[in-house]
Amino acid sequence: MSECQGKSSWPELVGVEGTVAEATIERENSLVDAIIVVEGTIVTTDFRCDRVWVWVNKKGIVYQVPTIG
Repeated sequence: MSECQGKSSWPELVGVEGTVAEATIERENSLVDAIIVVEGTIVTTDFRCDRVWVWVNKKGIVYQVPTIG
């Protein structure tokens, strides 16, 4: 992740509502697009510096640390 610019990890957002986490991530690193993903969804595994998966449970709460990738 060292090749990516700006903040790359948001452990403080675990337990937060997904939409709040999405807005926070994009505010703190304008180079990334935060994408909310519901638990169990299949996503691409390619690494990208401009993407952050925001994993939420069925209640919309972040359950995994959002990181660039």
